[in-house]
Amino acid sequence: AGPKVLIFVSFAMPEATLQRLVDQASGAGATLVLRGLINGSIRDTVTRMQALIGSRRVDVQIDPEAFDRYGITRTPTFVLATDGAGTEACASRVCGASAQFVKVAGDVTLEYAMQHLNRASLSTAQKKR
Repeated sequence: AGPKVLIFVSFAMPEATLQRLVDQASGAGATLVLRGLINGSIRDTVTRMQALIGSRRVDVQIDPEAFDRYGITRTPTFVLATDGAGTEACASRVCGASAQFVKVAGDVTLEYAMQHLNRASLSTAQKKR
């Protein structure tokens, strides 16, 4: 149902950055993506996420394959995935056609990342013509 915005995060990131990204993801309808569980525990992870999110409404996924699928090597990384991108299982580092998504990494605001991703997406679309 159209492009989606994914924000790859880690609990190793500074608390202020996580809080900012939760707030921005809530406002923009973006999904936060974690590689795995804290201490291998779903309970610890849920407790930590609830403390971080508070009363805000934010989609969160725990998806280690997505880190491989989109070639995520550092956090935060912002991904704009087109319709149908990233749905296949992944056995290698980067799966699917890179034209199906664009990404940018760095401790930036979601607004800044979206400006970059939109320019990159337009550039990719123009190259296809």
